[in-house]
Amino acid sequence: MPKGDAVIVFDCGATNIRVIAINSKGKILASESLPNNTQPDPLNPSYRIWDVNEIWDKMCLSSQKVVNQININRIIGVTITTFGVDGTLFDKSGKILYPVISWQCERTNSIIANLDKYIPLDELYRESGVFPFSFNTIGKLIWFIEKKPEILEKSSSFLFMPSIFSYFLTGEMVNDMTMAGTSMLTNLQTRNFSRNIINRIKFPIEKIGNPVEAGTITGKINSKASSLTGLPEGTPVVSTGHDTQFAIFGSGAKRNQPVLSSGTWEVLMVRSEGFRSGREQMETGITTELDSRPGLYDIGNQWIASGIIEWARRNLFCDVKEYVYDFMISCAEKVPSGCSGVKVIPKFNEALMGEAGGQISGLSMESTRGEIFRAILEALSKRLAEGVKSLENAGGFKTESILCVGGGSKNKLWNQLRADYTGVPLRIIDQKETTVLGASLFVQAACGNAASPEEARSEIDYNTEIILPRNIPLSGDPPTPLKGG
Repeated sequence: MPKGDAVIVFDCGATNIRVIAINSKGKILASESLPNNTQPDPLNPSYRIWDVNEIWDKMCLSSQKVVNQININRIIGVTITTFGVDGTLFDKSGKILYPVISWQCERTNSIIANLDKYIPLDELYRESGVFPFSFNTIGKLIWFIEKKPEILEKSSSFLFMPSIFSYFLTGEMVNDMTMAGTSMLTNLQTRNFSRNIINRIKFPIEKIGNPVEAGTITGKINSKASSLTGLPEGTPVVSTGHDTQFAIFGSGAKRNQPVLSSGTWEVLMVRSEGFRSGREQMETGITTELDSRPGLYDIGNQWIASGIIEWARRNLFCDVKEYVYDFMISCAEKVPSGCSGVKVIPKFNEALMGEAGGQISGLSMESTRGEIFRAILEALSKRLAEGVKSLENAGGFKTESILCVGGGSKNKLWNQLRADYTGVPLRIIDQKETTVLGASLFVQAACGNAASPEEARSEIDYNTEIILPRNIPLSGDPPTPLKGG
C-alpha cells in the first residue's frame, strides 16, 4: 500500500485552469486557479484556438504553489481532465504542428453541416452516438484534411487536450477512451475508434491510435516536468480525460440514475447499460458517449438554464443590490403553482442560432416579476422532466431519483419544482468538486489505495439531502421537442 493518499488533478476548463490536491476522503488539501481563455488563431484572427504553451505555463505555476502547501510525500499520482473534443497534430519529434482549434471556433460549422458528403448523418450518429455538434473532433480532422493537407502529411499523432498535457508531464503520447468517446469517431459497440468512420473521412487511422481506459498509468513525471511543476520525479501519471465523465462518476451516481449538472447550462446525463442512437434520439438532442467504465454508456442532453435566471436578474431585479437571489426566490414562492397564467418558453439559446427564441405569454397589467420568475423556474423544471423521458427512452430504464450538482442546486424552490415535475426524489449532494473527485478516485485505485474506483468512491461521504415530489397542480405540458445544443 502506498504511504500517501494525495492526488494532484490538473483540471483545464474553458474559463479556469486549476491544480488541486485531493485526498482519499475527497477533501481538498490545496488548490490554485488561473484564468483561461481562447486566443485568435495567428493564421486567421477570426478563428479561435487554445494556446497550450500558455496553459501549460499556468499549470506549472499553479502546481508549484499547490505542492508547496502539502507534504510532498503524500502525493501518489497525477491526472489531467479537460473539456471534450479538442486536440491537435504532432510530428514524430513531439512538435505541435498547428494550434489546438477551440470548440468555440466557428471554422468547422459548415463541415459538420455537410458531413453527408463523407458519410450519411444517420449512419454516423447510429454508430458513434454523438450528437452532431458543430465543434466535434471529426470536424477538426476533416478541416485538416481539406484545408491543411501538408500539416496532416507531416504529422505522426493526433492528441486530445488531456493527452497533450500528459505528454508534457511524461514524454508519452497516449489518448484516453473518455475523450475518444466525445469525438464522433468511435463505435459504441466496439468501444474504440471506428475504422469505418475514420476511413470514410480519409484520416490515417494510425495517427489516432488505440485509446487506453481510465485508470491506466501512462507514464511517470520526468525530470523536466518535475523541475517545472514541483512534482516529484517518477510520480505515476494516470489516464482520466473528459471532465463530464468524471463528474458523473464523482457524483456517486448509480447505474441508471440521472445526474443533473446545473449551471449556465444544464447537462443531464445517465450511466446506462444500454443505448439507442436512432433518428428519434438525434431529433431530441441525445448524445451518447463512452463511460469511464467499460460496458456503460453516458447518455445526455443539455439546455440553457441558469443563463435564463441571470437574464431575469439583470432585467427584472436589477434594483435589488443585496441577497438578490434570496429575494427572487421569495417573490416566486408567493405565487401559487400554475395560477398566475404567465408562461415561459425557455428556448433562449435557439435565438442565438438564428431560430425562434424564448417567449413569455399570459402577461397582464397585474403581472409581477415574481410571477415571471416562477414561470421561468417552472418552465425549466418541465424541460428537465422532458429531458428525463428522453434519457429513459434512449437507455431503456426507469428513473427512481435524480442527483443534482452545481450552482443551480442551491435554489431551494427550483429544487422542489424539479422534484414535482419529474415525479421522483431529487438528491442534492454536498460535494462541489465532482470532476476532480471522480478523476482522483481512478488514481487512488491505479496507485494501489483501492481495489477499484468504485471501492475508492465508497469512502466518500456525500451528505445527501433528499427533496420529495409533492402532489400539487402543475402548469402546462413539458415543452417539446427538446433540442440539443
